[in-house]
Amino acid sequence: MAEYDRVVADGADETERAAEAALRPKRLEDFVGQEVVRGQLSVVLRAALARGTTPDHVLLSGPPGLGKTTLAMIIAAEVEGSLRLTSGPAVQHAGDLAAILSSLEEGDVLFIDEIHRLARTAEEMLYLAMEDYRVDVIVGKGPGATSIPLTLPPFTVVGATTRAGLLPAPLRDRFGFTGHLDYYGPAELGRIVARSAGLLGVHLDPEAGTELARRSRGTPRIANRLLRRVQDWAEVHGTPGCLDLEAARAALEVFEVDALGLDRLDRSVLQALCTRFGGGPVGLATLAVSVGEEPETVETVAEPYLVREGLMVRTRQGRAATRAAYAHLGLEVPAEGTLFG
Repeated sequence: MAEYDRVVADGADETERAAEAALRPKRLEDFVGQEVVRGQLSVVLRAALARGTTPDHVLLSGPPGLGKTTLAMIIAAEVEGSLRLTSGPAVQHAGDLAAILSSLEEGDVLFIDEIHRLARTAEEMLYLAMEDYRVDVIVGKGPGATSIPLTLPPFTVVGATTRAGLLPAPLRDRFGFTGHLDYYGPAELGRIVARSAGLLGVHLDPEAGTELARRSRGTPRIANRLLRRVQDWAEVHGTPGCLDLEAARAALEVFEVDALGLDRLDRSVLQALCTRFGGGPVGLATLAVSVGEEPETVETVAEPYLVREGLMVRTRQGRAATRAAYAHLGLEVPAEGTLFG
């Protein structure tokens, strides 16, 4: 049964990824939002095409779900090159990277997700490959080892990172263009879900699109996933192909996404912080144990959005709730203690 559940889960993940891929824009002109980065990237690509050269290496940073992978695919499409995808955690040895680099052809785009997690030996090999289009392959071991230089065709590295501060300076300096992606506004997310609804072949009422955009945490990936969940709800409840405001609100209630876009984990963290710890401050590990999650999950999944929405603050003593958190949960603000906000 466990094996069956794992296979079903893997199949569901594949379906989700396929659905996300189908909604990705294929050209820069179709990419919604990120006007500054999009304009700068357009100049870089058009200039390279005019010169007949490969574009400079591109580094994209920002929170998950904002379009870094999509932009990498668009870059490859714009320069008419093949796209090779890998990730920092998958490249743990220099030999792994050497195998990828040696298979590249002229004009190819190598996308490295979470590039800040590359192994140190692979990182040093990438320096040389990006700067001189060359790698040194070591054959043999010990005193008899021989270094064989391997010339690479011109290619473009597109690196993506959610934690730009962890990227070593020597690697960061080898990128000719660096773009930072910011969270999207409600209007931009509304355009994204309207476009996605058209691709899915469903009618989305403007009010329903606004509701989805408002609860999407400024992230297109979440907006598209919520749209598909509303589509699922409509199909189950007999209104397939027509998504109105009532359907959107009912579906989001079923999937526990509240008016601010908080999900079950977000509310559990806030509830624990406000009711069990009197608003804090409390240490991250203690807070995570109280909601049955790992500290890394609370810190990377729930905390960024709660802080950005002004519901939680980070202090030297730990995490603390704000008055806005109590108001959102409908709780009475404690008479004792000092609350932020």
